[in-house]
Amino acid sequence: MNIKHVIESQQFSREDLEGLFALATSLEGKRTKDLDGKIMAALFYEPSTRTRLSFESAMERLGGNVISTENAKEFSSAAKGETLEDTIRMMHHYADAIVLRHYEKGASERASKVSSVPIINAGDGAGQHPTQGLLDLYTIQRELGSIDEAHVTMVGDLKNGRTVRSLSYLLGKYKDVTVSFVAPEALRIGDDIKEYLSAHNATFTETDNLESVLSISDVIYMTRVQKERFQDPEEYERLKGSYIFTREMADRMKESSIIMHPLPRVDEIQPEVDDSPHAAYFKQASYGVLVRMALLKTLLG
Repeated sequence: MNIKHVIESQQFSREDLEGLFALATSLEGKRTKDLDGKIMAALFYEPSTRTRLSFESAMERLGGNVISTENAKEFSSAAKGETLEDTIRMMHHYADAIVLRHYEKGASERASKVSSVPIINAGDGAGQHPTQGLLDLYTIQRELGSIDEAHVTMVGDLKNGRTVRSLSYLLGKYKDVTVSFVAPEALRIGDDIKEYLSAHNATFTETDNLESVLSISDVIYMTRVQKERFQDPEEYERLKGSYIFTREMADRMKESSIIMHPLPRVDEIQPEVDDSPHAAYFKQASYGVLVRMALLKTLLG
């Protein structure tokens, strides 16, 4: 895999993905010294628990070291007016890779242009979250056995959901995939994603009715309505409960199908679903450590 920076899902070929996933599986249960002496900087301008700790866990399982700030917007020189570019120009002297989460779309691409070390996009506003997309795709492969011919239904805030965007770009690289986008009119997926899927011969449908695709989906990918992306609090209140997944709905799914969620959830999956055999969202988080181990080893090993 000839990649220096991880900015967007589109940059990965299917061959890249298959190699990365094989490496991830080989690292399951392992502690190595492969990255002994290497330093990863976690630079987070937006709140995060799962992504930041997942990356830090991955790095330490590979024998590397971590330096981090979890609220760089408030507690770094950004509070004094320093540009992102100047921060990166300093940070790349401190670390061998920088994992960046930022509230502005396109921030990771900007950072990559001034960094001599790999920049890994850990979420940029409403743009992309490619490593979440990678772990989501890996979860589908591990749980279903194959990604080709899968029917993946994405539900909720598809307009602002960077995880949905990243996963959609990756699904377009597989054969005979069907994607159903389930959202209210105000939160529908962007035209760029639909154009990409069409160009890659992936079938997609749009509806506001989850029930219509529940029994034919291999994957139900739930997302929360993201309060932080709304300018109008009243619109958020109107839309936040658009879809709530119940145990009764889970029980009507195909026997082999799974329920996923990038987490955190609010109320879009009821707690009673957690012990359903279809629930894969906590397992999904554990797969994320493996995928990030494989990615860090590939970039720095």
